[in-house]
Amino acid sequence: MSKMLKEIAEQLRGADKKVQLIYAFNGSGKTRLSREFKELVSPKNENGDDAGEEDLPRNKILYYNAYTEDLFYWNNDLELDAEPKLKIQPNSFTDWVLIDQGQDQNIIANFQRYANPHLMPRFNSEYTVTVKDDIGLDKEKIIKAFSEVTFSFQFDQLEYVFIDDPVSSLDENHLIQLAVNLGQLIKSSKSDIKFIISTHNPLFYNVLYNELGVKAGYILSRFDDGTFELEEKRGDSNKSFAYHLHIKNLIQQAIDENSVQRYHFALLRNLYEKTSSFLGYQRWSDLLPGDKKAYASRIMNFYPHSSLSNEQISEPTAPEKAMVGLLLENLNNYGYWQQEEENG
Repeated sequence: MSKMLKEIAEQLRGADKKVQLIYAFNGSGKTRLSREFKELVSPKNENGDDAGEEDLPRNKILYYNAYTEDLFYWNNDLELDAEPKLKIQPNSFTDWVLIDQGQDQNIIANFQRYANPHLMPRFNSEYTVTVKDDIGLDKEKIIKAFSEVTFSFQFDQLEYVFIDDPVSSLDENHLIQLAVNLGQLIKSSKSDIKFIISTHNPLFYNVLYNELGVKAGYILSRFDDGTFELEEKRGDSNKSFAYHLHIKNLIQQAIDENSVQRYHFALLRNLYEKTSSFLGYQRWSDLLPGDKKAYASRIMNFYPHSSLSNEQISEPTAPEKAMVGLLLENLNNYGYWQQEEENG
């Protein structure tokens, strides 16, 4: 039964579970769900502002998603051979973490755990630089510092932690390490804080699911009419999470309903890439049927990787939609798929 994202957020809040683990493809609404959940737990007042210090969102929910990632950006002035810097765009949350709570050393320790123990990040002290103003005159600019503070603090009102896809830049080894450490951290929590983790990465999902020992997980899906579904997955279906079979079912559903869209070509190519990798082929295109290889390769490369805007790319033609069905059926020629479906 499809729902709006706000209803999905209400479903998550009403579940009253220690951990809720969500799997969803990129573009399915994970980040928007984290925002909806934040607004549900700590809504703004009628003026669009937080009511006061005691009602700040951070007092009830911490969440990591694409919006919080944008607080950080690289300043790599390679032309002037300047030292690369990771810039932080300060706001009330970063000031609270780095200045009020003194978490800079804790951040450094965790960074070294996942990156390199010999790589030492250093937060700057306050300093002054000379810059040009709008008319070309020199002026001094103060670069804000993060001063060190104590580590002792409590989150007396914190109710939820929502972590949205924290693995985008991690290699496989560190991805597994993060999943294990995150699972152990959650299990060690003796408080009433509840955790919601969403990811597009099946390996991260699998490791975290097994580490947490939860009884069920979820798949978040988005429909063409703009509604969503949070489908519960129980038991061993999570441990052997064959997400490529889920992709295959999505494509087959679109074929059956004559609703093939541009993104189904990207999903289909994903299936071919994973199948060719598993079977040891050098190129995914080697799996294409010989008499259709050139045409199929062209449309499967065009739709997923075209730089044109949505308005410039027309809806797939009838022959192109028919090709999706032919290419999906072609995968049945490989015993790998038949075995997976029997095991799924």
